[in-house]
Amino acid sequence: MQPISYQRHRVPPEVIRHAVWLHFRFTLSFRDVEELLAQRRLELSYKTVRCWTIQFAPRPRAI
Repeated sequence: MQPISYQRHRVPPEVIRHAVWLHFRFTLSFRDVEELLAQRRLELSYKTVRCWTIQFAPRPRAI
């Protein structure tokens, strides 16, 4: 399994991981995650959060 690469992203990897975690852990919408990050003074589009969840979503393990 290859490690996740966060290259070519202007946002620190911790923010990306936190946004993806919020979306899946609490089943929040992309706009809800956008609002939560805006409260922390991170101006991101909900489309950005959507792209991150597609790219960095946890993959199901093969049995």
